[in-house]
Amino acid sequence: MHTPAAPENFHIDLLSVLKFQTREALDARAGADAADAIIQAVAAKGAARIILASAPSQTGFLNALLSRPIPWGNVHIFHMDEYVGIDATHPASFRRYQQEHVLSKITPAAFHGITGESSSISGECERYASMLAESPIDVVCAGIGENGHLAFNDPPADLNDPHTVKVVDLDEACRQQQVNDGCFPDFDSVPKRALTLTVPALLSGKKMFVIVPGPRKAAAIKHTLEDAISGECPATALRNHPNATLYIDAASASHL
Repeated sequence: MHTPAAPENFHIDLLSVLKFQTREALDARAGADAADAIIQAVAAKGAARIILASAPSQTGFLNALLSRPIPWGNVHIFHMDEYVGIDATHPASFRRYQQEHVLSKITPAAFHGITGESSSISGECERYASMLAESPIDVVCAGIGENGHLAFNDPPADLNDPHTVKVVDLDEACRQQQVNDGCFPDFDSVPKRALTLTVPALLSGKKMFVIVPGPRKAAAIKHTLEDAISGECPATALRNHPNATLYIDAASASHL
């Protein structure tokens, strides 16, 4: 039986980086590692609280994660962002993504969705922030955008944002990525605003698993690992996290 090549492993500041030759190897390892962290959290305290990203780049990883023997009935799932004015049935809704790729396959203790169509967006930010504040987040499974964003914190982002959840205006690169990902038919169809967890909210997770495959992320990975840590590339903030791992493949690492 063919044994996959071991990943290249290195550190940039506090960030651990694992580079794989293929996306399949990346997804399998990241899924196994994140599953172990969730299982350990449940074993330690009877429950786990996790945050999941919603994007095509995450689908293989999520499939690998869901294949592991996780006691989902003890896991509370949050997500990172949602478009303003879009309900959970919209094809591009991140709640719909979670339903199709996660909740249709497992039954967690609870899934806490961000209500993008709320009549009070500020009230929704406060509601979701209060739920996140109830207990520490054990695991965050994230991606990085083509413009270096984390969730919908486009550059220049506030790496010390005092908020937990807020409304943001999406920049053009971010909106174009949604077209590139096949989530919308054209640029004008992409909403201009979204609700997002802030950078500090995401980095509050005890452990972070950051899954970034594919050639369209190569420039973002280069900036994430080589630029100074600043809001000009929000993902550089990952290098300050004491327990974060970045998973990249040959394609996303091609500019390093």
